[in-house]
Amino acid sequence: MTAEQKVRVLTVDDSRTMQGVLRKALSEAGYDVIQGGDGVEGLEVLQQASPAPQAIITDINMPRMDGFQFIEAVRKLDAFSRIPIICLTTETDEEKKNRARSLGATGWIAKPFNAEKLVWAIRRVTA
Repeated sequence: MTAEQKVRVLTVDDSRTMQGVLRKALSEAGYDVIQGGDGVEGLEVLQQASPAPQAIITDINMPRMDGFQFIEAVRKLDAFSRIPIICLTTETDEEKKNRARSLGATGWIAKPFNAEKLVWAIRRVTA
């Protein structure tokens, strides 16, 4: 598979450890991974990405711009308004899940996560 054929995924997480775990899990599954360290950086990476990612995985609790603000900002950009966004977070509160959904999140996976489940979710939303 060439780089042009790989599905690109943007991950946004302020934890370097989590970035590494996500990169490893997704790369091993054949995805092209680009990353942002928080919502602000995630938006910059998204807008500069060529080609654009076909899916986004974002944490909720981050400095500068949290996951909710990030989802809201992405949904306001016409070019990216339909990209599936999966929240990957330690949060399990139903109210927060509903808030993310109302802002435009596609799915929710709780940390710690199972790499196979994550890859399955990305396959599902990018199919």
